[in-house]
Order: sequence, then structure tokens, then C-alpha cells
Amino acid sequence: MEYLSKQRYDEISAELKHLIEVVYPKVKDDLAEARAQGDLSENAGYREARRTQGKTISRIRFLQNVLEHSRVIDPEALPKDRVCLLSRVEFTNLSTDTRMKFEIVSPHEMDLEKGKISLKSPIGAALMGKKAGEIVEAQVPSGTLRLRIESISFE
Repeated sequence: MEYLSKQRYDEISAELKHLIEVVYPKVKDDLAEARAQGDLSENAGYREARRTQGKTISRIRFLQNVLEHSRVIDPEALPKDRVCLLSRVEFTNLSTDTRMKFEIVSPHEMDLEKGKISLKSPIGAALMGKKAGEIVEAQVPSGTLRLRIESISFE
């Protein structure tokens, strides 16, 4: 079971709808056109259309699976004093004295450029359930990070 924000759930739903209603019909038309050109064994257009069809079907099935096994998070039901999904956490790396701020999200929403880290990432997992002022250790590929949680907020 994955938990998604309402915004991300809607984005995935819209992408799925677009793939089913717009992209896949075009892929089917392209495939039929390539098939009509004759000898399939030497028809590069046909092979490309089949590859595109496979990728499109795979993406549709993946998104359907994500939506089927996901629930939308009710932000009001989340604890406000602990790090949890959709928390915006400001913390300090104690070894470098660097402050960072990230939002904790599901793996399907992770986007480092937008300041969103997965709750399953080493840092996200270490922060989950902790309170402001606590010091946590996160096992990352480069070693162990000691992090002090400065603040927790929700936007």
C-alpha cells in the first residue's frame, strides 16, 4: 500500500487518462498503418510501432497498479508534532553544519529538485516519527549522517 497526496493522485490519474484516450489510439493507428505497408519482417516502421505499443501498454499497466494500490492521504489525520508523510522538515547536518529543508513524500512523488525526498530513502526513513530537536543518524552510501531536526511544518 502506497500513500499519495491528492495532487499526485490526480496527476497520475490524468496521465493514465491521457495515455488511454489519446496516446494508445494513436499508437494503434500507427501500428495498423505500418502493418498495411506489407512485409513485416523487413518493416522498421512496424517494429518501432510495436515497441511503442509495448512501452505504452507497460506504462498504462504500471499507472493502473499504482492507483489500485494507493490511498490518498488525509493531511488532517497526520500528527503535527512528528515527522510523517507530507511533513516539511528542516534539519542540520551536524558534521558540515549545513541546513536543509525537504518534504517527506511517497516514492512516487520524490523529486529532489523540488525539495521532496522519499520516506523510503535513507534520510527520509531516519527522520520518520521523530520530533523537532531530536538528533538522528541516517545510513547513506557515503557513511553515517548525524542530523538534528530543527523544525517540522505542513504546507
